[in-house]
Amino acid sequence: MSKITLGLLQHACSADPAANLKKTLALAEAAAKKGANIICTQELFRSQYFCQSEDHANFKLAEPIPGPSTKAFQRIAKKHGVVIIASLFERRSSGLYHNTAVVIDADGSLLGIYRKMHIPDDPLYYEKFYFTPGDTGFRAWETKFGKVGVLICWDQWYPEGARLTAMQGAEILFYPTAIGWHPSEKAEYGVNQHGAWEIIQRSHAVANGCYVAAVNRVGVEQPIGGDGIEFWGQSFVAGTSGQIIAKAGTKKEEILLVPVDLAKVDVTRTHWPFLRDRRIDAYGGLTKRFLD
Repeated sequence: MSKITLGLLQHACSADPAANLKKTLALAEAAAKKGANIICTQELFRSQYFCQSEDHANFKLAEPIPGPSTKAFQRIAKKHGVVIIASLFERRSSGLYHNTAVVIDADGSLLGIYRKMHIPDDPLYYEKFYFTPGDTGFRAWETKFGKVGVLICWDQWYPEGARLTAMQGAEILFYPTAIGWHPSEKAEYGVNQHGAWEIIQRSHAVANGCYVAAVNRVGVEQPIGGDGIEFWGQSFVAGTSGQIIAKAGTKKEEILLVPVDLAKVDVTRTHWPFLRDRRIDAYGGLTKRFLD
């Protein structure tokens, strides 16, 4: 089937991981009942965005994969016959943690995982303290409802990741995300920051002739003694020419249901043959840090 519906789960998170999991599972079930075929959570939905500080206590938030959350989503996927992409804080072993997405097929089987490759270290985004860079490489999976690729948040700024995933045949690139404004900077930089975030992902859709789905959280999460982050929401799906098909609001919790036609991927890639015309013989420099 080429015509399917995507379900993006945008919501705020509380300080209670169990409540966040329960909420996200309920949203996933609601999305399935409303006709979603592929459902994607926002990044690290089980907790508030703990990377605003470096605190060893936060490692207690991690869980194994497969684990309780994975199994809960597998039950929903099998019950409703839907594909689910869920973003989790993975405890791989003692002292080894990843920012990981699981991909579950419509029969409830765990197809695989993607571990976030690009790890930021910016004010209030201290992810290098928590996450080991991914070692899965960029991947795509054949699901009941099409071939999907998953990248996570900071990965979205890198065209190389999108390209390598699309080169494996991905028809949809999903980006579970947690991004927002520093309140003190919003007035001066806010419009440009959000614009850059949206444009770079829309450009991945253009360059690769595929759909792009970005799922972000909403709400202000404010640690003790800090201004916190105002997450800007605005989860969206871009079409194969980069056009915005649907976009959520800045503050509202919502299930964004977006019909797409995967047949347009082949049409776009045939009429805009960027993959055909790539000069792979001339790109060796991309494997270097800098060209002197």
